[in-house]
Amino acid sequence: MASSPDATPATCRAQALAGLQRGDMTLAEQAFSRLLEVQPDDAEALQFLATCQLGRGNTPRAIELLQTAQRSQPQDAAILHQLGSAQMLAGDLLAAADNLRKGLQLAPGMFVARLRLGVVFEQQGRRHEAMLAYLDAINAAQAQGRWLSDDTTAPGVRDAVKHATHYIAAGRRETFDAVIEPLRQRYGRSELTRVDQCLAIYLHEQPAPLPDPRQRPEFLYFPGIPSQTFYPRERFPAHARLEAAVDVIREELRAVLAGDDLVPFLGAPSAEAVAAHLLDSSGTQEAAWDAFFFYRHGVRHDANCARCPRTIELLDSVPLVRVRDHAPETLYSVLRPGTHILPHRGVTNTRLVTHLPLIVPPDCALRVGGETHVWEEGRCITFDDTFEHEAWNHSEQTRVVLIMDSWNPDLSETERAAVADLVAAIGDFNRSGAIPAPSTA
Repeated sequence: MASSPDATPATCRAQALAGLQRGDMTLAEQAFSRLLEVQPDDAEALQFLATCQLGRGNTPRAIELLQTAQRSQPQDAAILHQLGSAQMLAGDLLAAADNLRKGLQLAPGMFVARLRLGVVFEQQGRRHEAMLAYLDAINAAQAQGRWLSDDTTAPGVRDAVKHATHYIAAGRRETFDAVIEPLRQRYGRSELTRVDQCLAIYLHEQPAPLPDPRQRPEFLYFPGIPSQTFYPRERFPAHARLEAAVDVIREELRAVLAGDDLVPFLGAPSAEAVAAHLLDSSGTQEAAWDAFFFYRHGVRHDANCARCPRTIELLDSVPLVRVRDHAPETLYSVLRPGTHILPHRGVTNTRLVTHLPLIVPPDCALRVGGETHVWEEGRCITFDDTFEHEAWNHSEQTRVVLIMDSWNPDLSETERAAVADLVAAIGDFNRSGAIPAPSTA
């Protein structure tokens, strides 16, 4: 069809957009077709006409148009997404995966492209990669407030999102079962019955049979063990070594307090929003919860350990929780005057928190599950932080406790090993589904 003499790109585009605005797809298609006659590499026209061809089932022609658009705009993520999707429909899975990945490198937040990449991988039989792509897609969408429910999911992808959700659930179950299976083989399935129940609860395959409504773990609930706020001292005989050496530990603490080595417990300034919801002040000073870490998320802080050799020697002599990338967590916890750590809950009842009080002014206390405990210097107290708990320092002086984590004594050695492996695997899985931040280069 020959274009009219006055068919300029601007007039053709204006006519096409006017057709789109009125919902006249025929007019829009005609105008974009005329636009291509005078400007054959116009990406907007090529994309629209490709969509029309897809609607007619003419996938090969749609791919031709999109390949022309991609040559014209090689860094356009939307074109790469559309081209990859068309190639997926045509059964060219290698090309589809290549173009979808290229588009996602340019625009990591394109969650529909991630969903389609998962479909491609699934069709190729690449189960693990499909699961991760689906996980990436759902994480990216939910970060933008989408795919949280049917109401926040476009009808055209609703079934695909539900399929991806079920696929991820099956993949998670398969992944975590594989982690526990060697222990089942070694110790017998009966020894790991509660671990299997714990995993089923984590995967939302069954509800958590919480015996106490005050207890709500944020992450992992282990069933079948007593539910209690504070634990008897005799359950932790190794803590007596710490209590016997409290004067030595306090001496090393004072040297730390004389320096400038403390850090905010809640992290860098990026955690200010978290602190605003977790900390309050009862006085004129700003609330401050500082820390001197020996271990943080399982990583040893060698410089700090070197500053306090006797303290770390004692800590390493007691049975701390050890989970790759997660535990132990041991530190001097420094609560400044007037600071109130507001009610919150911990992540799992498989481990407990122990405080060895080192400096305790008046008007300082810990409340767990509504039960208040006043620290006594040199006397350990162990509690389950999956109960709502809070702590405060209403004095004009600084309060310091040594914090460490302990395995719940009601877990067997086999169960502890299984939980350590499972938590590490969950962490690996969750990190594998993290969406990379856009490049700022």
